[in-house]
Amino acid sequence: MPITMKVCDDELQAIFDVILQGRPSPSFEEFIGIRIDSPDLDTGYITFEMTDAIVGNPTYRTLQGGVIATVLDIVGGHVVFVSVFKQVKGKPLEKQMQRLSKVGTIDLRVDYLRPGTGKNFTAKGWILRTGNKVSVTRMELHNDQQELIAVGTGTYTVG
Repeated sequence: MPITMKVCDDELQAIFDVILQGRPSPSFEEFIGIRIDSPDLDTGYITFEMTDAIVGNPTYRTLQGGVIATVLDIVGGHVVFVSVFKQVKGKPLEKQMQRLSKVGTIDLRVDYLRPGTGKNFTAKGWILRTGNKVSVTRMELHNDQQELIAVGTGTYTVG
């Protein structure tokens, strides 16, 4: 299933389209079937559905813990990427890509609060602090019953 991405800025959407065209397929994100949504330039959301391929415990049909951590990392990285984009918006594409390509995970902490049961899941991420070289994010994963499944804190390079 291809990644779907909906962002609130046409310039940012064009950058994502270029990046997605250059990625090998299938990617891990495609395997999970994530949909990325940025209704503004401060918050990111990822939604996905439970499938047999991402079940960790078949008896209870819960999400695999690595999938939870990965989704939290993706949404954290996404909000950092968008935060860096705000700094380079309007500059030539080459300059934007040069700066945006530096975003990467330094550290990720995940707290699993309850079993990942449900049909649909939503991960939300936002920036706690951004400096010249590092950005820190907070992420949450909820199921379709609005139960908090896991929280994460991520540290990412930005420069």
